[in-house]
Order: sequence, then structure tokens, then C-alpha cells
Amino acid sequence: MSKYIHKSHNVSVLIYHFVCPAKYRKAIFKLKTVDEELKNVCLEISKRYEIEFLEIGTDEDHVHFLIQSVPMYSPKRIIQIVKSLTAREILQKCPEVKEQLWGGKFWSNGYFVNTIGQFGNEESLKKYIKNQGIRKYQRLHVQQMTLF
Repeated sequence: MSKYIHKSHNVSVLIYHFVCPAKYRKAIFKLKTVDEELKNVCLEISKRYEIEFLEIGTDEDHVHFLIQSVPMYSPKRIIQIVKSLTAREILQKCPEVKEQLWGGKFWSNGYFVNTIGQFGNEESLKKYIKNQGIRKYQRLHVQQMTLF
């Protein structure tokens, strides 16, 4: 669940919906090991950067990220961090992916980004992400509410 982020000079709630396709639109997210590694790397990113993954969902050839961050990070910088770190770790730990993606790149160059608020709220976007894809939606991660 999103929350207000309090800094010394600002308070913000910035939530982004990113869609990132795999290189060559290969169906690499069918592999359980890739899904699990993607989730683990994203949770590690949350610890190192001020980037919270509210929800991560995969289809066969692309990933939906629902991310909350601080104003210090632009959407371009957020996706640059996420794509570079996830690509490096997945290619290292899942050698079967390297065979399918012979160019040595994991992600396609492009991405889609939308802010939450103007075209829908957080719940409607979660429902949209859940209903995407041709196979059954697989929720890799959802942030739990904390008391303190």
C-alpha cells in the first residue's frame, strides 16, 4: 500500500506504473527461476534505494511494476536502476536465459510509464495489471502494510 514519504523539505506520494518488455519479446518469464530471481532482486533494490515495489506482475514476455519513489528520482532514473540491476543479476544466476537472449541484453530498450492519479487510482491500476496477459496472472510481490 502506498504511503506518504516524509523528507526534510517535502512530503510526497509518487506512484508509477512501468511496463518493461523482454528483449526480442521472448517468453522468458515462463521460467519460475526467472520470476523468483526478479522478485528477489527487486526487493534488494528496495533496501538500497528509495524505491518501493508495491506490486510486480509478469506475463510471458513483459513485466508490470507498480513503484513508489521520492521526487529525487525521475521515472527515467528509476527504470534505469531497475532494469540494469535486474538484468545483471538474472543473466548471472539464470544461465538458461542467456541461451535464449543471445545478444547479452535482458530488457528491450523501451518502456511504458504512467503516473497514478490522472488516469486512475492505485486500486484500479492493480486490477488492470492483474487482468493483463494471455496466461493466468502471476503476482510475484505485493507490499504488506506495516504498523510502524
